[in-house]
Amino acid sequence: MGKDKLRRFEENKSFKCLFQPEFEEVFRKDYYIKGRWQELYFENGKPIVLELGCGRGEYTIDMAKRYPDKNFIGMDIKGARLWRGAKSATESGMDNAAFLRTRIEFIEWLFGPEEVSEIWITFADPQIRRDNKRLTAPVFLERYQKFLVSGGVIHLKTDSPYLHEYTCALAEKNNLEVLKMVKDVYGSINNGSISGEIAELLSVKTHYEEQFISQGHPITYLSFRLPSDKKIVATEWDHDKYPR
Repeated sequence: MGKDKLRRFEENKSFKCLFQPEFEEVFRKDYYIKGRWQELYFENGKPIVLELGCGRGEYTIDMAKRYPDKNFIGMDIKGARLWRGAKSATESGMDNAAFLRTRIEFIEWLFGPEEVSEIWITFADPQIRRDNKRLTAPVFLERYQKFLVSGGVIHLKTDSPYLHEYTCALAEKNNLEVLKMVKDVYGSINNGSISGEIAELLSVKTHYEEQFISQGHPITYLSFRLPSDKKIVATEWDHDKYPR
């Protein structure tokens, strides 16, 4: 392991905004702050928005700056990446941004009922042929239902046609209310077909998104509401249409 990565791991321990639960603290048991994020950290009564797979935290930081009336938590397993976001939040004195280093599979032990109002999934691995790992698969949507307010919004921004189209099909299969669907984010922004607040939000570019754009990948977006009391069923899907 490189010296720079080791230095970042050590500095991560000093960031109040970065939570790093040990495996034993969250594996099939509630983390101490579950259901108490307002009481023990934010102390401001504002709604909480999660970003899953936040990487360096660009989206979390940018949204926290744009929306001081909301709290934002970026979640990722990579500590060296989270260091950048946690350092930015700390140096800027931000009181509405936090980061969480752990596996997303443990998410139901990290947040209590109706503790989160929105979830952003940004450039997640599409996990072709691995349904139980895909962040918009029924197994994950059912986890989100345990802590998302009923009718809370799921936002998906991705460079993966597979993940976008799969999630659209799943939303249709389950009669979920689709709020917005964009097949080419930056083309739509440039031609004015999307504008205002949604264009502002979608124009934020992460480090990895810049790489995808430079490779010619179109960026897509989908948002939909997730009721807390609805059984989510799988959709029939032809995985073979997409490269592995």
